Amino acid sequence: MVQPKTDPRVLRTRKLIMDSFIELSGKKEFKDITVKDITTEAMINRATFYYHFEDIYDLLDKVLSEVLSINLDGHIYEKNEINEELLIRIFIAITNFQKSLSTRCHRGYEDTIARIIKEQLEIIFYKMLLKQNTTEKDETLKMTAVILSWGMYGASVEWRRNSQQIPPEEFIQSAIPFIFSGIDFVSKNK
Repeated sequence: MVQPKTDPRVLRTRKLIMDSFIELSGKKEFKDITVKDITTEAMINRATFYYHFEDIYDLLDKVLSEVLSINLDGHIYEKNEINEELLIRIFIAITNFQKSLSTRCHRGYEDTIARIIKEQLEIIFYKMLLKQNTTEKDETLKMTAVILSWGMYGASVEWRRNSQQIPPEEFIQSAIPFIFSGIDFVSKNK
């Protein structure tokens, strides 16, 4: 009998697999980690691994999404309108997430990491924009959320590559007036 995915045993096993993967990613490059490595580390069999994840790329995707989700704590943002403090907090969460990834995980998987960050930010920004622009066209809000998510991700990459000696909050602070002028532009051109 297949257990439902909310069964505590299923959740514990899923977490065990993810934790084992995180542990291994600190020791090896992602491309060198095998399902066998993970099952050995987690002390489970292959069938158990494949019950929870399609393959190692699905595992990578789920681990990165979960870690970012924990860093972002999106529920806080989704209940609020976009403001300076929230933009700074989001930027700090993204930079902390990127710092927490080992260079082994970063190398060769920038596209996966970028996609996950942008997708989660897009959802958060869209919900915040909906809250403060109830009369705006849905398509406009979605496009604005995409632009904000890509911009925040791009700024985090720039910070990681060139500016880590500057605190992330200081780095993003100078761009915030321009971000708000873009948001105001969308609101005024209904």
